[in-house]
Amino acid sequence: MLLIAQSDAAISQRLNVDLADVESRFAAELISDLPCVNRLVTHIERYRGKMLRPTLVLVSAMASEVDAPTRDEQRVVATVVEMVHMATLVHDDILDEAAMRRRGETINELSGNETAVMLGDYLISHAYHLCSSVGRADISRTIAEATNVVCEGELLQLANRNNLDLDEQTYFEIIRRKTASLCGVCCRVAAVLNGSPRPVADALYGFGEKLGVAFQIVDDVLDLTGDEATVGKTLGRDLEKGKLTLPMIRYLADADPTDRAALSAMLSALRDTGETDPRHAEALNRVRDRLRESDTLAYSRQWASRLVAGAKDSVIEHVPESTARQLLLDMADAVLTREF
Repeated sequence: MLLIAQSDAAISQRLNVDLADVESRFAAELISDLPCVNRLVTHIERYRGKMLRPTLVLVSAMASEVDAPTRDEQRVVATVVEMVHMATLVHDDILDEAAMRRRGETINELSGNETAVMLGDYLISHAYHLCSSVGRADISRTIAEATNVVCEGELLQLANRNNLDLDEQTYFEIIRRKTASLCGVCCRVAAVLNGSPRPVADALYGFGEKLGVAFQIVDDVLDLTGDEATVGKTLGRDLEKGKLTLPMIRYLADADPTDRAALSAMLSALRDTGETDPRHAEALNRVRDRLRESDTLAYSRQWASRLVAGAKDSVIEHVPESTARQLLLDMADAVLTREF
């Protein structure tokens, strides 16, 4: 879970209890009478990290209806969005040919792509099976729509692989769809379940969406600067797969023809060599060094900072002051300082 302020022990304890309930519901929903399925489900429980999305649901619920107890349907929805997110991680690892996630083997590395595809589908189907128990067609449709948008974002990114002319506008559209849309919906549905006024629900959606974009930008920076043991997943895959992120887009926009040609050659070397080939590591390090020596990482972090500030403004303007609201603001700040 993201680091949060411990200024209010009661709300921290409540959140911990709610998140523990989400974990229990997650496990219970996915139980199968087939041992092979249960082994895979047990393995992906190791994927659970910051639990950003269920936390957004639960804290937004607290903030949008101050002093109200967490409702059962809010815990269910928090579990549903975690399942949807887990499914995207399983499928992303296939696309990226990633070997490590949360300091352990990915499903595709452990059991092959076919198994990973089906497990991702299993997670999605169970997410909507569980969501149907809430008995709110509007909530189910909202989460389903967000999942559609996530898939569209992934397809847009795939359509732009190895596109050295990718612009910032398209990049932001990709991550808005891939990451931020679901974060926004997490915050909105919590307010809708509370019957909150439309301005509050819209403000919370704006908070979640901006937070999600900032989160992804920081993730993209960590892919270039992070330590694999600390981050807990295979790094450098964006570069290897030709997925241009904000630091690379910024670098290419300012590069002269010679630098651009040199960088293109390095990226080609990454695609054309295997991980065990010494030329692969050399090319990866050279690309990283160029980006680290430029202003691109600072530029990207500045973008994340502006988005976090905008997210906080949305909440401060429309959501009543409370300890839960402060918790949302603390979560936003934590996005900028995270190292994993």
